[in-house]
Amino acid sequence: MPAHLPSNEPPDALDDRPEHLPLAYRNREFLDSPDARSLRIVSEYLYPLSHFRREKIRDTVVFFGSARTFESGSMGRYYRDARELARRVTEWSNNLGESSRRFVICSGGGPGIMEAANRGAHDAGGKTVGLNIGLPFEQRPNPFITPALNFEFHYFFMRKFWFAYLAKALVVFPGGFGTLDELTEILTLTQTQKLVKKMVVVLYGTSFWKEIINFDALVSYGMISEQDLGLFEFADDVDTAFKILETGLTKYYVEADREVPAIAKSRV
Repeated sequence: MPAHLPSNEPPDALDDRPEHLPLAYRNREFLDSPDARSLRIVSEYLYPLSHFRREKIRDTVVFFGSARTFESGSMGRYYRDARELARRVTEWSNNLGESSRRFVICSGGGPGIMEAANRGAHDAGGKTVGLNIGLPFEQRPNPFITPALNFEFHYFFMRKFWFAYLAKALVVFPGGFGTLDELTEILTLTQTQKLVKKMVVVLYGTSFWKEIINFDALVSYGMISEQDLGLFEFADDVDTAFKILETGLTKYYVEADREVPAIAKSRV
């Protein structure tokens, strides 16, 4: 009996088999089914991870902000400031002399502030990450993302994982529900020490943020502690924001470990 045949199956049984019996991991119908959801979730972890390793991305600086903020609109200064800040951070990072890519600008990959951030990094000749998400409107990849670092996610929580666990700093420009969600999630992770790292958080646009969120009221009502106000700093111009980032990143991370990518560990 040929060695490739099962011992309990006669040779002529092969005649009744489909000519091209699909392998499970190539079966699109199965991969799109509810039964394979766990495989799709794991794929949204492993696929970006493989690219981050290949591109030597150690860590990121994440920019959040509205997809509706355009360069020529009424809030255009925030677009221009995000672009300039991303350019300066990228130039500074490029001059660190590291073998891996440090503090790579990362955005949600769409238009508005996200585009401005990727565009600024592109202006400086740096790599830049876009973590897109499939949405019915507004979210389309902008053209300034490094092609090998342009990702499309189905699951919001896997996209948030990659925002949180590679970031060493966060710059949050004015935005809506999505921006508020991303900001408060990062603040919650740092407040509860679920991330064993110091996250440098800059809220850009003091008047906007203090009108949108009454942080002092959260303290006075006992919803947060006064020390939680130290989890972030405000900035209203590129020079101030860059100084906060440069100082914090240098203090906590320039001489940090060499793991690539530097995925944050959980305290518990």
